[in-house]
Amino acid sequence: MNMKKKFSLLASAVVGAAMLSSMAAAQDKTTLLWGMWGSPEEVAVHQKVADAYMAANPDVTIEIWSQPWGDYFTKLDTLFAAGDGSVIPDVFFMSPVQKYASSGLIENLDPFIEEAGLDVQDYWPGALESTSWNGSVYGFPRDSGVEVLYYDKDDFDAAGLAYPDDTWTWKDLRAAAEKLTIKDATGRISRYGLAAEGGKYFDFVGSNGGAILDDAFNPTSCKLSTPESIEGIEYFAGMMNDEIAWRDANLNQAGGDQSVFLADQASMFIQNASRIPALNAAGINYDIAPVPLSPTGDREAGSTNGAAWVMSALSEKQQAAWDFIQFLQSPEGGAAIYFAAGDAFPPTKSSAESDVFMDASRGPANKQAFLTGAESTDVNGFGWFADWNELNSTLISPVLSSIWAGEAQAADVLPGLCENVDAFLADHGYTGAAAEMTAEATEAK
Repeated sequence: MNMKKKFSLLASAVVGAAMLSSMAAAQDKTTLLWGMWGSPEEVAVHQKVADAYMAANPDVTIEIWSQPWGDYFTKLDTLFAAGDGSVIPDVFFMSPVQKYASSGLIENLDPFIEEAGLDVQDYWPGALESTSWNGSVYGFPRDSGVEVLYYDKDDFDAAGLAYPDDTWTWKDLRAAAEKLTIKDATGRISRYGLAAEGGKYFDFVGSNGGAILDDAFNPTSCKLSTPESIEGIEYFAGMMNDEIAWRDANLNQAGGDQSVFLADQASMFIQNASRIPALNAAGINYDIAPVPLSPTGDREAGSTNGAAWVMSALSEKQQAAWDFIQFLQSPEGGAAIYFAAGDAFPPTKSSAESDVFMDASRGPANKQAFLTGAESTDVNGFGWFADWNELNSTLISPVLSSIWAGEAQAADVLPGLCENVDAFLADHGYTGAAAEMTAEATEAK
Protein backbone atom coordinates (compact mmCIF):
# COMPACT_ATOMS: atom_id res chain seq x y z
CA MET A 1 0.00 0.00 0.00
CA ASN A 2 1.46 3.33 -0.98
CA MET A 3 1.97 6.17 1.46
CA LYS A 4 -0.73 8.32 -0.13
CA LYS A 5 -3.34 5.59 0.31
CA LYS A 6 -2.22 4.95 3.90
CA PHE A 7 -2.59 8.64 4.72
CA SER A 8 -6.03 8.70 3.12
CA LEU A 9 -7.17 5.74 5.19
CA LEU A 10 -5.72 7.26 8.37
CA ALA A 11 -7.41 10.59 7.70
CA SER A 12 -10.71 8.82 7.10
CA ALA A 13 -10.32 6.95 10.38
CA VAL A 14 -9.58 10.16 12.28
CA VAL A 15 -12.53 11.96 10.73
CA GLY A 16 -14.75 8.97 11.44
CA ALA A 17 -13.64 8.84 15.06
CA ALA A 18 -14.19 12.57 15.42
CA MET A 19 -17.69 12.23 13.98
CA LEU A 20 -18.52 9.38 16.37
CA SER A 21 -17.13 11.41 19.28
CA SER A 22 -19.14 14.42 18.17
CA MET A 23 -22.28 12.32 17.85
CA ALA A 24 -21.75 10.86 21.32
CA ALA A 25 -21.24 14.34 22.77
CA ALA A 26 -24.37 15.55 21.01
CA GLN A 27 -26.31 12.62 22.45
CA ASP A 28 -25.02 13.45 25.94
CA LYS A 29 -26.05 17.10 25.58
CA THR A 30 -29.51 18.08 26.87
CA THR A 31 -31.54 20.65 24.97
CA LEU A 32 -34.23 22.56 26.85
CA LEU A 33 -36.87 24.66 25.11
CA TRP A 34 -37.59 27.83 27.11
CA GLY A 35 -40.76 29.81 26.39
CA MET A 36 -41.78 33.38 27.16
CA TRP A 37 -43.57 36.43 25.79
CA GLY A 38 -42.00 39.88 25.52
CA SER A 39 -40.53 42.59 23.36
CA PRO A 40 -37.22 42.07 21.52
CA GLU A 41 -35.50 44.00 24.33
CA GLU A 42 -37.01 41.72 26.98
CA VAL A 43 -36.11 38.59 25.02
CA ALA A 44 -32.53 39.90 24.75
CA VAL A 45 -32.33 39.88 28.57
CA HIS A 46 -33.66 36.33 28.64
CA GLN A 47 -30.95 35.37 26.14
CA LYS A 48 -28.32 36.73 28.54
CA VAL A 49 -29.73 34.46 31.22
CA ALA A 50 -29.65 31.48 28.87
CA ASP A 51 -26.06 32.26 27.88
CA ALA A 52 -25.00 32.45 31.53
CA TYR A 53 -26.60 29.08 32.28
CA MET A 54 -25.02 27.41 29.26
CA ALA A 55 -21.60 28.82 30.20
CA ALA A 56 -21.92 27.23 33.64
CA ASN A 57 -23.50 24.05 32.25
CA PRO A 58 -21.84 23.18 28.93
CA ASP A 59 -23.80 19.93 28.71
CA VAL A 60 -27.08 21.87 28.34
CA THR A 61 -28.35 23.91 25.41
CA ILE A 62 -31.15 26.42 26.03
CA GLU A 63 -33.28 27.26 22.99
CA ILE A 64 -35.62 30.22 23.32
CA TRP A 65 -39.23 30.06 22.14
CA SER A 66 -40.58 33.62 22.28
CA GLN A 67 -43.93 34.96 21.11
CA PRO A 68 -45.72 38.31 21.23
CA TRP A 69 -48.11 38.63 24.17
CA GLY A 70 -51.13 38.56 21.86
CA ASP A 71 -50.17 35.20 20.33
CA TYR A 72 -48.49 33.50 23.26
CA PHE A 73 -51.36 31.64 24.92
CA THR A 74 -53.07 30.72 21.66
CA LYS A 75 -49.90 29.08 20.37
CA LEU A 76 -49.25 27.31 23.67
CA ASP A 77 -52.80 25.97 23.72
CA THR A 78 -52.37 24.70 20.16
CA LEU A 79 -49.16 22.88 21.07
CA PHE A 80 -50.69 21.26 24.13
CA ALA A 81 -53.76 20.23 22.16
CA ALA A 82 -51.49 18.39 19.71
CA GLY A 83 -49.89 16.59 22.66
CA ASP A 84 -46.32 16.41 21.33
CA GLY A 85 -44.18 17.17 24.37
CA SER A 86 -41.02 17.51 22.26
CA VAL A 87 -42.20 20.80 20.71
CA ILE A 88 -43.73 22.27 23.87
CA PRO A 89 -41.37 24.46 25.94
CA ASP A 90 -39.96 22.47 28.87
CA VAL A 91 -39.94 25.63 30.99
CA PHE A 92 -42.15 28.60 30.19
CA PHE A 93 -43.73 31.82 31.44
CA MET A 94 -47.31 31.58 32.72
CA SER A 95 -49.81 33.89 34.41
CA PRO A 96 -52.05 32.90 36.03
CA VAL A 97 -50.98 29.31 36.57
CA GLN A 98 -54.29 27.98 37.89
CA LYS A 99 -55.96 27.26 34.54
CA TYR A 100 -53.02 25.21 33.26
CA ALA A 101 -52.50 23.54 36.64
CA SER A 102 -56.13 22.47 36.93
CA SER A 103 -55.97 21.05 33.39
CA GLY A 104 -52.91 18.95 34.19
CA LEU A 105 -50.72 20.75 31.65
CA ILE A 106 -47.99 21.87 34.05
CA GLU A 107 -46.09 19.90 36.66
CA ASN A 108 -46.69 19.99 40.40
CA LEU A 109 -43.37 21.25 41.79
CA ASP A 110 -43.87 20.10 45.39
CA PRO A 111 -41.86 16.86 44.97
CA PHE A 112 -38.96 18.79 43.41
CA ILE A 113 -39.07 21.41 46.17
CA GLU A 114 -39.06 18.74 48.88
CA GLU A 115 -36.21 16.76 47.33
CA ALA A 116 -34.08 19.91 46.86
CA GLY A 117 -34.83 21.15 50.38
CA LEU A 118 -35.69 24.55 48.92
CA ASP A 119 -36.38 27.29 51.47
CA VAL A 120 -39.73 28.65 50.29
CA GLN A 121 -39.90 30.91 53.36
CA ASP A 122 -37.59 33.26 51.46
CA TYR A 123 -40.51 34.33 49.25
CA TRP A 124 -42.54 37.40 50.11
CA PRO A 125 -45.99 36.79 51.68
CA GLY A 126 -48.47 35.75 49.00
CA ALA A 127 -45.86 35.20 46.26
CA LEU A 128 -46.05 31.41 46.09
CA GLU A 129 -49.74 31.33 46.97
CA SER A 130 -50.41 33.15 43.70
CA THR A 131 -48.58 30.41 41.76
CA SER A 132 -50.26 27.52 43.56
CA TRP A 133 -53.33 25.42 42.92
CA ASN A 134 -55.12 23.01 45.22
CA GLY A 135 -52.47 23.56 47.90
CA SER A 136 -49.45 22.77 45.72
CA VAL A 137 -46.86 25.01 44.06
CA TYR A 138 -46.92 24.92 40.25
CA GLY A 139 -44.61 27.82 39.42
CA PHE A 140 -42.04 30.26 40.72
CA PRO A 141 -42.69 33.97 40.14
CA ARG A 142 -39.89 35.66 38.22
CA ASP A 143 -40.62 38.98 39.87
CA SER A 144 -43.11 40.71 42.14
CA GLY A 145 -45.79 43.25 41.31
CA VAL A 146 -45.32 45.30 44.50
CA GLU A 147 -46.24 48.93 43.81
CA VAL A 148 -44.86 52.21 45.11
CA LEU A 149 -45.62 55.91 44.79
CA TYR A 150 -43.30 57.64 42.31
CA TYR A 151 -42.96 61.40 42.71
CA ASP A 152 -41.23 64.31 40.97
CA LYS A 153 -38.98 65.99 43.52
CA ASP A 154 -38.77 69.22 41.50
CA ASP A 155 -42.57 69.56 41.49
CA PHE A 156 -42.69 69.01 45.23
CA ASP A 157 -39.94 71.56 45.80
CA ALA A 158 -41.70 74.16 43.65
CA ALA A 159 -44.96 73.61 45.55
CA GLY A 160 -43.21 73.80 48.93
CA LEU A 161 -44.30 70.27 49.84
CA ALA A 162 -42.42 67.76 51.97
CA TYR A 163 -41.56 64.55 50.14
CA PRO A 164 -43.78 61.49 50.73
CA ASP A 165 -42.59 58.94 53.28
CA ASP A 166 -43.84 55.77 54.94
CA THR A 167 -46.15 57.74 57.26
CA TRP A 168 -48.20 59.22 54.41
CA THR A 169 -51.95 58.57 54.49
CA TRP A 170 -54.78 58.89 51.96
CA LYS A 171 -55.33 62.38 53.35
CA ASP A 172 -51.72 63.35 52.60
CA LEU A 173 -51.92 61.94 49.08
CA ARG A 174 -55.07 63.87 48.26
CA ALA A 175 -53.77 67.12 49.77
CA ALA A 176 -50.57 66.87 47.73
CA ALA A 177 -52.47 66.00 44.54
CA GLU A 178 -54.65 69.09 45.02
CA LYS A 179 -51.65 71.38 45.46
CA LEU A 180 -49.66 69.86 42.59
CA THR A 181 -52.48 70.05 40.04
CA ILE A 182 -52.12 73.03 37.69
CA LYS A 183 -55.29 74.48 36.13
CA ASP A 184 -55.50 77.74 34.18
CA ALA A 185 -58.27 80.35 34.20
CA THR A 186 -60.18 78.52 31.48
CA GLY A 187 -60.20 75.32 33.49
CA ARG A 188 -57.64 73.59 31.29
CA ILE A 189 -55.42 71.25 33.30
CA SER A 190 -51.79 71.12 32.26
CA ARG A 191 -50.68 68.89 35.12
CA TYR A 192 -52.53 66.49 37.40
CA GLY A 193 -51.29 65.68 40.86
CA LEU A 194 -51.69 61.92 40.35
CA ALA A 195 -51.67 59.42 37.51
CA ALA A 196 -52.87 55.91 38.42
CA GLU A 197 -54.33 53.22 36.19
CA GLY A 198 -57.82 52.07 37.10
CA GLY A 199 -56.39 48.68 38.00
CA LYS A 200 -54.64 50.23 40.99
CA TYR A 201 -57.97 50.39 42.81
CA PHE A 202 -57.13 47.40 44.96
CA ASP A 203 -54.39 49.41 46.71
CA PHE A 204 -57.23 51.43 48.22
CA VAL A 205 -59.77 48.65 48.61
CA GLY A 206 -57.37 46.16 50.21
CA SER A 207 -55.73 48.60 52.58
CA ASN A 208 -59.15 49.69 53.82
CA GLY A 209 -60.15 46.16 54.77
CA GLY A 210 -62.13 45.48 51.62
CA ALA A 211 -61.77 42.71 49.05
CA ILE A 212 -62.82 41.66 45.58
CA LEU A 213 -63.91 38.16 46.58
CA ASP A 214 -64.29 36.29 49.86
CA ASP A 215 -61.51 33.89 48.83
CA ALA A 216 -58.95 34.44 46.09
CA PHE A 217 -58.71 30.70 45.30
CA ASN A 218 -62.11 29.16 46.06
CA PRO A 219 -64.55 32.09 46.02
CA THR A 220 -68.20 31.91 46.93
CA SER A 221 -69.15 35.58 46.89
CA CYS A 222 -68.24 39.10 45.79
CA LYS A 223 -67.03 41.58 48.41
CA LEU A 224 -66.83 44.77 46.34
CA SER A 225 -70.13 45.98 47.77
CA THR A 226 -68.97 45.99 51.41
CA PRO A 227 -68.65 49.42 53.07
CA GLU A 228 -64.86 49.05 53.20
CA SER A 229 -64.58 48.26 49.51
CA ILE A 230 -66.98 51.03 48.48
CA GLU A 231 -65.07 53.58 50.59
CA GLY A 232 -61.77 52.63 48.93
CA ILE A 233 -63.23 52.87 45.42
CA GLU A 234 -64.98 56.15 46.19
CA TYR A 235 -61.74 57.64 47.47
CA PHE A 236 -59.87 56.65 44.30
CA ALA A 237 -62.66 57.72 41.94
CA GLY A 238 -63.14 60.93 43.91
CA MET A 239 -59.69 62.19 42.93
CA MET A 240 -60.57 61.63 39.28
CA ASN A 241 -63.96 63.31 39.65
CA ASP A 242 -62.36 66.30 41.40
CA GLU A 243 -59.82 66.63 38.57
CA ILE A 244 -56.70 66.12 40.66
CA ALA A 245 -55.98 62.68 39.15
CA TRP A 246 -56.06 61.45 35.55
CA ARG A 247 -59.14 59.49 34.52
CA ASP A 248 -58.20 55.96 33.56
CA ALA A 249 -59.30 56.15 29.91
CA ASN A 250 -57.65 59.53 29.37
CA LEU A 251 -54.43 58.30 30.93
CA ASN A 252 -54.38 55.35 28.57
CA GLN A 253 -54.93 57.61 25.55
CA ALA A 254 -52.10 59.88 26.72
CA GLY A 255 -49.64 56.98 26.67
CA GLY A 256 -49.82 55.83 30.28
CA ASP A 257 -48.37 56.89 33.63
CA GLN A 258 -44.74 56.92 32.51
CA SER A 259 -45.43 59.15 29.52
CA VAL A 260 -47.38 61.79 31.43
CA PHE A 261 -44.87 61.77 34.29
CA LEU A 262 -41.92 62.34 31.95
CA ALA A 263 -43.88 65.12 30.22
CA ASP A 264 -44.59 66.75 33.63
CA GLN A 265 -48.29 66.20 33.12
CA ALA A 266 -48.43 64.36 36.44
CA SER A 267 -46.38 64.82 39.61
CA MET A 268 -47.03 61.39 41.11
CA PHE A 269 -48.01 57.95 39.91
CA ILE A 270 -48.47 54.48 41.40
CA GLN A 271 -46.74 51.59 39.68
CA ASN A 272 -44.41 48.61 40.06
CA ALA A 273 -40.67 48.65 39.35
CA SER A 274 -41.03 48.45 35.56
CA ARG A 275 -40.75 52.22 35.08
CA ILE A 276 -37.35 52.63 36.76
CA PRO A 277 -35.03 52.22 33.73
CA ALA A 278 -36.91 54.81 31.64
CA LEU A 279 -36.94 57.37 34.45
CA ASN A 280 -33.25 56.82 35.14
CA ALA A 281 -32.42 57.14 31.44
CA ALA A 282 -34.39 60.39 31.23
CA GLY A 283 -32.40 61.85 34.11
CA ILE A 284 -35.55 63.00 35.89
CA ASN A 285 -35.25 64.10 39.52
CA TYR A 286 -37.52 61.57 41.18
CA ASP A 287 -37.80 59.15 44.07
CA ILE A 288 -40.31 56.67 45.45
CA ALA A 289 -42.23 56.11 48.68
CA PRO A 290 -44.54 53.36 49.95
CA VAL A 291 -48.17 53.48 48.81
CA PRO A 292 -50.01 55.62 51.43
CA LEU A 293 -51.77 54.19 54.47
CA SER A 294 -55.58 53.97 54.59
CA PRO A 295 -57.66 55.47 57.43
CA THR A 296 -57.38 52.06 59.14
CA GLY A 297 -53.59 52.45 59.25
CA ASP A 298 -53.03 49.56 56.85
CA ARG A 299 -51.22 49.48 53.53
CA GLU A 300 -51.80 47.49 50.35
CA ALA A 301 -49.14 47.79 47.66
CA GLY A 302 -50.37 45.87 44.66
CA SER A 303 -49.52 42.20 44.90
CA THR A 304 -46.41 40.12 45.50
CA ASN A 305 -47.36 37.88 42.60
CA GLY A 306 -45.66 37.92 39.21
CA ALA A 307 -45.67 35.86 36.04
CA ALA A 308 -44.22 32.46 36.91
CA TRP A 309 -41.79 29.98 35.43
CA VAL A 310 -43.54 26.63 35.14
CA MET A 311 -42.60 23.14 33.90
CA SER A 312 -44.50 21.32 31.17
CA ALA A 313 -46.17 18.13 32.38
CA LEU A 314 -45.29 16.61 28.99
CA SER A 315 -41.57 17.36 29.23
CA GLU A 316 -39.30 14.32 29.09
CA LYS A 317 -36.44 16.32 30.64
CA GLN A 318 -38.00 17.33 33.93
CA GLN A 319 -34.89 17.04 36.09
CA ALA A 320 -32.94 19.26 33.69
CA ALA A 321 -35.91 21.64 33.57
CA TRP A 322 -36.00 21.78 37.37
CA ASP A 323 -32.28 22.51 37.55
CA PHE A 324 -32.79 25.41 35.13
CA ILE A 325 -35.77 26.77 37.10
CA GLN A 326 -33.62 26.81 40.24
CA PHE A 327 -30.97 28.80 38.36
CA LEU A 328 -33.61 31.30 37.23
CA GLN A 329 -34.54 31.97 40.87
CA SER A 330 -31.02 32.05 42.27
CA PRO A 331 -29.67 35.42 43.54
CA GLU A 332 -26.33 34.46 41.97
CA GLY A 333 -27.94 33.17 38.74
CA GLY A 334 -30.86 34.43 36.69
CA ALA A 335 -32.04 36.82 39.40
CA ALA A 336 -28.72 38.68 39.31
CA ILE A 337 -29.23 39.40 35.61
CA TYR A 338 -32.94 40.22 35.75
CA PHE A 339 -32.70 42.61 38.69
CA ALA A 340 -29.49 44.38 37.67
CA ALA A 341 -31.48 46.91 35.64
CA GLY A 342 -33.85 47.53 38.55
CA ASP A 343 -36.94 47.15 36.35
CA ALA A 344 -38.43 44.34 38.43
CA PHE A 345 -38.77 43.73 42.15
CA PRO A 346 -37.52 40.31 43.31
CA PRO A 347 -40.03 37.75 44.62
CA THR A 348 -37.59 36.62 47.33
CA LYS A 349 -36.31 38.54 50.30
CA SER A 350 -32.68 37.51 49.72
CA SER A 351 -32.68 38.88 46.17
CA ALA A 352 -34.55 42.03 47.19
CA GLU A 353 -32.01 42.78 49.91
CA SER A 354 -29.04 41.96 47.69
CA ASP A 355 -26.54 44.52 46.43
CA VAL A 356 -27.75 43.83 42.88
CA PHE A 357 -31.24 45.25 43.51
CA MET A 358 -30.35 47.76 46.23
CA ASP A 359 -27.45 49.22 44.19
CA ALA A 360 -27.05 52.78 45.56
CA SER A 361 -25.49 54.02 42.30
CA ARG A 362 -28.77 53.47 40.45
CA GLY A 363 -31.99 55.35 41.22
CA PRO A 364 -34.35 55.57 42.90
CA ALA A 365 -32.70 56.31 46.21
CA ASN A 366 -35.44 54.92 48.47
CA LYS A 367 -35.64 51.31 47.25
CA GLN A 368 -36.61 50.39 50.79
CA ALA A 369 -40.12 51.49 49.77
CA PHE A 370 -40.49 48.25 47.81
CA LEU A 371 -39.54 46.15 50.82
CA THR A 372 -42.00 48.08 52.99
CA GLY A 373 -44.75 47.40 50.48
CA ALA A 374 -43.88 43.72 50.13
CA GLU A 375 -44.20 43.15 53.87
CA SER A 376 -47.76 44.50 53.89
CA THR A 377 -49.11 42.93 50.70
CA ASP A 378 -51.08 39.73 50.29
CA VAL A 379 -52.44 37.59 47.49
CA ASN A 380 -55.98 38.97 47.27
CA GLY A 381 -55.42 41.59 44.56
CA PHE A 382 -56.59 39.10 41.91
CA GLY A 383 -58.61 35.92 41.60
CA TRP A 384 -56.40 32.84 41.49
CA PHE A 385 -58.74 30.35 39.87
CA ALA A 386 -59.31 29.15 36.32
CA ASP A 387 -62.27 31.43 35.46
CA TRP A 388 -60.89 34.67 36.90
CA ASN A 389 -59.98 36.26 33.56
CA GLU A 390 -63.48 35.71 32.20
CA LEU A 391 -65.12 36.99 35.38
CA ASN A 392 -62.94 40.09 35.53
CA SER A 393 -63.16 41.04 31.86
CA THR A 394 -66.88 40.44 31.36
CA LEU A 395 -68.35 41.60 34.68
CA ILE A 396 -66.00 43.43 37.03
CA SER A 397 -63.87 45.64 34.78
CA PRO A 398 -66.76 47.16 32.74
CA VAL A 399 -68.53 48.34 35.90
CA LEU A 400 -65.35 49.74 37.44
CA SER A 401 -64.54 51.52 34.16
CA SER A 402 -67.89 53.32 34.34
CA ILE A 403 -66.95 54.52 37.84
CA TRP A 404 -63.52 55.76 36.72
CA ALA A 405 -65.22 57.60 33.84
CA GLY A 406 -67.54 59.42 36.26
CA GLU A 407 -70.59 57.77 34.71
CA ALA A 408 -71.60 55.83 37.81
CA GLN A 409 -71.27 56.02 41.58
CA ALA A 410 -69.71 53.12 43.45
CA ALA A 411 -72.50 52.84 46.02
CA ASP A 412 -75.11 52.69 43.25
CA VAL A 413 -73.59 50.03 41.01
CA LEU A 414 -71.40 47.78 43.14
CA PRO A 415 -74.28 45.94 44.89
CA GLY A 416 -75.68 44.95 41.49
CA LEU A 417 -72.23 43.97 40.28
CA CYS A 418 -71.81 41.65 43.25
CA GLU A 419 -75.14 39.99 42.54
CA ASN A 420 -73.94 39.22 39.02
CA VAL A 421 -70.55 38.00 40.28
CA ASP A 422 -72.23 35.71 42.81
CA ALA A 423 -74.41 34.26 40.06
CA PHE A 424 -71.34 33.70 37.86
CA LEU A 425 -69.53 31.87 40.65
CA ALA A 426 -72.54 29.66 41.35
CA ASP A 427 -73.00 28.88 37.65
CA HIS A 428 -69.36 27.85 37.38
CA GLY A 429 -69.43 25.59 40.42
CA TYR A 430 -67.53 27.78 42.88
CA THR A 431 -68.91 26.90 46.28
CA GLY A 432 -65.87 27.21 48.47
CA ALA A 433 -64.15 23.92 49.25
CA ALA A 434 -66.47 22.19 46.79
CA ALA A 435 -64.78 24.13 43.99
CA GLU A 436 -61.66 22.01 44.43
CA MET A 437 -63.69 18.84 44.01
CA THR A 438 -65.35 20.29 40.90
CA ALA A 439 -61.96 21.10 39.39
CA GLU A 440 -60.63 17.64 40.21
CA ALA A 441 -63.69 15.99 38.65
CA THR A 442 -63.26 18.09 35.51
CA GLU A 443 -59.59 17.14 35.30
CA ALA A 444 -60.43 13.44 35.70
CA LYS A 445 -62.69 13.61 32.66
